[in-house]
Amino acid sequence: MTEAKLFSPTTAGDIALKNRIVMAPLTRNRAMNEDDAPMDMHVEYYTQRAGAGLIITEATQISPEGKGYAWTPGIHSDAQVEAWKKVVDGVHEAGGRIVLQLWHVGRISHTSLQPGGQDPVAPSAVRANAPTFDGEKKVDVSEPRALRLDELPRIVEDYRRAAENAKRAGFDGVEVHGANGYLLDQFLKDGSNKREDAYGGSLENRSRLLFEVLDVVTGVWGAGRVGVRLSPFSSANDATDSDPKALAEHVIDGLAPLGLAYVHMIEGQTGGPREWPDDVDMRALKDRFGGTWMGNNGYDRDLAISRVENGDADLVAFGVPFIANPDLVKRLHRDAPMNEPDQDTFYGGGEAGYTDYPFLEHVATANHTAAE
Repeated sequence: MTEAKLFSPTTAGDIALKNRIVMAPLTRNRAMNEDDAPMDMHVEYYTQRAGAGLIITEATQISPEGKGYAWTPGIHSDAQVEAWKKVVDGVHEAGGRIVLQLWHVGRISHTSLQPGGQDPVAPSAVRANAPTFDGEKKVDVSEPRALRLDELPRIVEDYRRAAENAKRAGFDGVEVHGANGYLLDQFLKDGSNKREDAYGGSLENRSRLLFEVLDVVTGVWGAGRVGVRLSPFSSANDATDSDPKALAEHVIDGLAPLGLAYVHMIEGQTGGPREWPDDVDMRALKDRFGGTWMGNNGYDRDLAISRVENGDADLVAFGVPFIANPDLVKRLHRDAPMNEPDQDTFYGGGEAGYTDYPFLEHVATANHTAAE
């Protein structure tokens, strides 16, 4: 019997992958409270999951201003770079590949998380109907202020510097987070972008910042080591657009000639239904891009195998299954039972629910011992 293509090697741009299974970026809120640096348990957590063809790190803020949730990591200080280097070294020693996701939350933040208690920034002063976590409890996000035109070069420079820092830490590449209602997605969508200057109004204007960011990040890494995450059909974090099909086609057409490592597409609602507008053909979007296409949202083993075999996706990103199953690739390959995730430990805390999920061989050993 021929092995499913999902388990075969491939490349994403200049990054060689041992299989087509990707660990999706997963916010876990376990960074150091003092300096937003990863901890030693991050090394174990990511190294445990090095069987993935590619690991995308949890979203990582490019600057103090880019922070929107307590205990999330950054990539803007030397301490953070050194901490991430330990993670990267661990994954590489285990034979894995890992890229860093570059994140600016924009308006999805709270004044208590911002430098000096300042207002979060956004394309427009439009408050999102969305929550965040301030370190003690869930709170409504704060009302943002609109970024001035003369501030946008600073934002682009923050992305460039973060990309340089990721390179210093030894990552295999970076992913630009342009999805899920965060800053770049806020600029893309007309529900959150009410600007009347060169960064608002038309599709060309609303996508300008995304392409300026990609320009500087690929300047650091080369296009073949840069991916981008998109969610044109998702209303996550209250980011909506009046014509998501046109938005998706415009952005994909702009990405097609860039030679990126991959496009990481949220297929439908983030963490919700795999539904997109009736007039959207996801395969046609993939074909318009012409490069490596990563599908994400609600995949199980059968769907992943099917869509890769049919050419509807080249890579498949799994989220929650990777939380509870550090050896997910092995389990998928063998069609083995999965550990059940403990949702109470998804966000915040220590090693419990983070690095203590059993591997398949541990389960087998425990079962064998119990039977004796």
